[in-house]
Amino acid sequence: MYFCRMQAISQKLDLHETISVTIRREDLLHPEISGNKWRKLKYNIQHILQAGFEGVLTFGGAHSNHIAATAYAAKKYGFKAIGIIRGEELQQTTQWSPTLQSAQQWGMELKFLSRETFRVVKSDLTYWSDRYPNYFILPEGGTGELAIQGCTEIILPEDESFTHIVCAVGTGGTLSGLSQGAFAHQKILGFPALIGDFLREDIRNFAKKENWELIQGYTFGGYAKTSPDLIRFINQFNQMHQVPLEPIYTGKMMYGLVDLLANDYFPKTANILVIHTGGLQGIPAMNERLKQKNQITLQIHV
Repeated sequence: MYFCRMQAISQKLDLHETISVTIRREDLLHPEISGNKWRKLKYNIQHILQAGFEGVLTFGGAHSNHIAATAYAAKKYGFKAIGIIRGEELQQTTQWSPTLQSAQQWGMELKFLSRETFRVVKSDLTYWSDRYPNYFILPEGGTGELAIQGCTEIILPEDESFTHIVCAVGTGGTLSGLSQGAFAHQKILGFPALIGDFLREDIRNFAKKENWELIQGYTFGGYAKTSPDLIRFINQFNQMHQVPLEPIYTGKMMYGLVDLLANDYFPKTANILVIHTGGLQGIPAMNERLKQKNQITLQIHV
C-alpha cells in the first residue's frame, strides 16, 4: 500500500436543535496531500509505480489544490511530474502563486498554456500521450476511475447510521465515489463550486446510482468568486467550531448546509455527515487577492 491507512477525525457540530450534524475532517489526513486529493491520488500513485511510468502529467490553474498535491506526491514517491498550467501570462511573471511556487520547489516541471489552448487540449489524451509516451496522464482535478475508487473509502462501515452525506463538488469525482460507497438508504448532496448544468452529465459518467443530488445556488457568483458575507461566515464558523474552511469549496458547502438547515430542508430524523475535502493550502493566495480589493480577509492560519 503506497499510502498508509489513515483515519480522519470526526466531530459533532452544533448547527441545529434536533438534527445531528457530524463533520469528517479529511483535511487532516495528510499535511500536504489532504482531503479528497489524498483519496484521489492513492490508487493513481499505486498504478504509476506498478506500471513503471517515468512520471505523471496533469493539469490545473495557478491555485490548484490538485497541482500542489500531485507535485508533492511525485517528489515523495520518486517519479517526475509535469504540470500543464492554465494562463500563458503566468510565464511572464515572477509573482507566482504559493501553489505554483510549492509545486516547482517539489520538482514539478511547469508548462504554461493560453486559456483557450488549455481548454481545447486538456482533455485530448492522444495529444499528450504522443508527446509524453512514458507519462501517466491524469485529468484536471484528478478525477477518473482510480480516483473514484479512492473516494469510495471515505464512507466507513460505522457510517451506516447517517441518512445524508454532504460534500463540495468540483469535477464531481468525490461525489461519484461517495455515491458508489454509500449505503442503500443514504442520500448524497453535492454543493457545486462551478455554475452550469454540465457538471450533472459529467458526474453521470461515473456515478451509476441515483442516490445523489446537486444543490445549486451557493456559488457566490462562480468558481473562486467570494463575497464579504461568505468570508465573514467562514471566520465565524472557525471561531465557533474550530473548523477551518476555505472559500472555493468547503466554505460555500457549509454556508449552503447551514442555510438549508435554517429553512427546514431536512426531515427532523436526518443524521448528516459532512465531508471536509481540504483545500486549505489556497488560503494565503486568496487573502492576497482580498487585500488587493480592500476586502475582509480569512482569519484562518495554515
